[in-house]
Amino acid sequence: MVHWRSIRCRVTIATVVLFGVVILGGVGVISITYPARARADLIAQADAASRRLTTIVDRQRFDGPIPPQQGVQLLQIVDYDGHVVAASLSLTGRPPLTQVRPTGADSRVSTRECPPSGCMVVVGTSNRSTVYGPIVAYAALREPFLLRSSFLPMLLYGGSGTLLALMAWGAWYGVGRVLAPVERIRSGLEHISAADLSLRIEVPPTRDEVAELAATVNDTLARLEDAIARHRRFVSDASHELRAPITALLVRLEAGLEERTETDWRAALMDAQRLADIVQDLLLMARLDAGAAAAYERIDLGRLVEDEIARRPCRLPVSVDVEPHVIVMGHRLQLARLFVNLLSNADRYADCAVWVCVRARGEEAVLEVADDGPGIPEERREQVFERFTRLDQTRSRDTGGSGLGLPIARDIARTHGGSLEAGTGPGAHLILRLPLC
Repeated sequence: MVHWRSIRCRVTIATVVLFGVVILGGVGVISITYPARARADLIAQADAASRRLTTIVDRQRFDGPIPPQQGVQLLQIVDYDGHVVAASLSLTGRPPLTQVRPTGADSRVSTRECPPSGCMVVVGTSNRSTVYGPIVAYAALREPFLLRSSFLPMLLYGGSGTLLALMAWGAWYGVGRVLAPVERIRSGLEHISAADLSLRIEVPPTRDEVAELAATVNDTLARLEDAIARHRRFVSDASHELRAPITALLVRLEAGLEERTETDWRAALMDAQRLADIVQDLLLMARLDAGAAAAYERIDLGRLVEDEIARRPCRLPVSVDVEPHVIVMGHRLQLARLFVNLLSNADRYADCAVWVCVRARGEEAVLEVADDGPGIPEERREQVFERFTRLDQTRSRDTGGSGLGLPIARDIARTHGGSLEAGTGPGAHLILRLPLC
């Protein structure tokens, strides 16, 4: 059952109301103006015939019936005593058409008479100096059928009702046809749940807005399926990452309770610190995913890089090439975290040295961090930015990173309107681009 508040009902009602007002208003105007206009035309034609008739009798009498004048058949000449002195063939021997006479200075009179034979428009023109003496020349025209009956209003209003009914049916049928694919999309979405996002909506072959909607729904489902799959992988990887240091911490704590050696306590402290670092990374990623608002300020990117290098000791020497006054808008702590993640990654995998470069290129600030380590294979340059991804699957999770550093760095870059990508080079080469301020 279709609800009255559905789009189909509302469009149909709106169509009927809107066009009903227009059509019925037009019918009302026609019903009022047509009779007046038609009678005005009849009066004008009868007036012309009456005036012509008065000019003829100025100099001649009619020996027989009055011939038609200006297309008017009903003609009479009546003297001031009310006697018919001349008439057209159809009015011969008939009484005067009307008893109305011109009065005062007006030489013309117009009236409407309705004898049993039908209503007519009668126009009379007076003339005091004719061969008949003072007379009034009358010309009459019968009103057409549409003027003397109620057929015209019935026809107009009946036709309007029929037209509105057809328009209502057309709107109902047309909107139903248009919304049918939308209803199929809706019913198809009802069968899709988080347990199975592999289902897709059938895209109609119409190549219209509805087809685009269906394609967009399928694209959204594909992105949602991918997001849920990545979420599940993230939960699984996070559980694994947390289980390893927690297990090691428990083992060392148990050993420490029995032996109470300083080495075991220090190892337990390292496991606890690693666990805290992972949790801190997860919390930061959650804030970045939520789009939490941060206070931005003007930051000299080169000075921030120099300060962070001076503050944090590195395993290898770092070569710095910084262009002054490369200003960006951003959150200082987040940009510092981004650079530290890039620097830590380079310092961990480099063989002998790390290079850092800050430049302004066009309308972008470019930060490059490179090392002389094994580098990133070309086919895996995007994979390194996935969460919990490690290129060396054989290295220990206890000594390596958590696999969150580069994903966090890319998320921070994107929240600042920039990008982070892996470039070419003998070693790892990471390039950050941010809009200049």
